[in-house]
Amino acid sequence: MSNALNVTIPEGAPFIEFTREFDFPVAAVFEAHRNPEIVAQWLGPDDMKIEVDHYDFRTGGSYKYTHTDHTGSYGFSGVFHKVRENEFALQTFEFDGFPDVVAMDYMHFETLADNRCRLVGHSVYPSQEARDGMVASGMEVGLSQGYQRLDALLANR
Repeated sequence: MSNALNVTIPEGAPFIEFTREFDFPVAAVFEAHRNPEIVAQWLGPDDMKIEVDHYDFRTGGSYKYTHTDHTGSYGFSGVFHKVRENEFALQTFEFDGFPDVVAMDYMHFETLADNRCRLVGHSVYPSQEARDGMVASGMEVGLSQGYQRLDALLANR
């Protein structure tokens, strides 16, 4: 039950796109993105621990969390600008290490046949340099590992 993460990193464009299918209904995948107790169990790379300061997944809500590993701590924060139940989320994404670089992340939750879900993401950065920095950070590995853990969590619910 492992669905591949597909990431598109277009040359010369300041954005990243991804798709990931889940063998679970949209409502379960959406709830796993909304509930901070569940988010803390799957978000990020396998070798990092997460501490969630706050996570209010609703229109006008905000979040702040920190990933920690043997090399240090890495803080992230943002605002949820628009959340539509089981359908869509638009948020900002900011890494404390680059506080003036804010990405806009769009997530679409799509219902597939057989009670499955497709998550489509689109992240827009303020510059090509900022986008390239995100790519170089290992975000693709962290996203893939996190979604593999999410699969396992949802399978055990």
